[in-house]
Amino acid sequence: MSIPLLILIDSVQDYLAVIQDRGFRAIFAPTAEARALAIRDHANEIRVVLTRGATGFRADEMAALPRLEMVCSLGVGYENIDLAAAAARGIVVTNGPGANAVSVADHAMALLLGAARHLPQADAWVRQGHWSGFMGPQVSGKRLGILGLGTIGMEIARRGANGFGMSVGYYNRRARPESGYAYFDTPRALAAASDFLVVATPGGAATRHLVDASVLDALGPDGYLVNIARGSVVDTQALIAALAERRIAGAGLDVVDGEPHIPDALKQLDNVVLTPHSAGRSPEAVAATVALFLENATAHFSGRPALTPVRDAQAQAA
Repeated sequence: MSIPLLILIDSVQDYLAVIQDRGFRAIFAPTAEARALAIRDHANEIRVVLTRGATGFRADEMAALPRLEMVCSLGVGYENIDLAAAAARGIVVTNGPGANAVSVADHAMALLLGAARHLPQADAWVRQGHWSGFMGPQVSGKRLGILGLGTIGMEIARRGANGFGMSVGYYNRRARPESGYAYFDTPRALAAASDFLVVATPGGAATRHLVDASVLDALGPDGYLVNIARGSVVDTQALIAALAERRIAGAGLDVVDGEPHIPDALKQLDNVVLTPHSAGRSPEAVAATVALFLENATAHFSGRPALTPVRDAQAQAA
């Protein structure tokens, strides 16, 4: 018998046949309305949920599913999955660390280059019939600061150091001397020593507004901010003010707090590049994350431990 699986994300639509071939009956509900109806109509069936950090899964939704055993986040993030509620029920929570790191790091560098060299503006300018250049700083040889030196942060660091000859510094919960990069003990100190500051931290309460007005002021009028992590890590209103007043030179954002609703004031700025939380959405990354989800889910329903359990959930259950 196939295992009923509630899927809350649209990026895996092309993999539904693969998922079903592995013994799961997909209940595809990628919108808020479909999600509520699926939980109501299949409450006594659903045993596993596939979501992502931004989409999450709430305590009341878990409570509505008496047979639920597992909640899987497709990517590395799990900030909106209620870990305490899962732990109280003994529900296993997994994520996908590293599976999309290469894709996200590539996108980070694309945003960095796009913001610095005004690529969207230049493209629009040419399409309007103009042919005059845009001035933007070179990236090679500059100072790259990375907030969060995890798997994705390390991939970004390698691209900066090995591809563009950048000097790399980082802020992290703990120093990583084995990386060979320069450690800074506060985000503000890192920003002051960076030309390009890339946010690669997890989301959640611990990192909320880690990049605030003081960090942006330290980055300075020639500095650029790139965020491929979570929108909550950056104080959006402080960023809008810094961009509008040219207290920083520009920004490249794949994530914004409150997405998909983006402040009009942000969209109207000419020194920001915006993409729709798509850094991890390469075909290669989606295939890798789906494969890891299937390995986790198959292991669990075969009576074996999950490969990548979220440790926070285990700690709360202890």
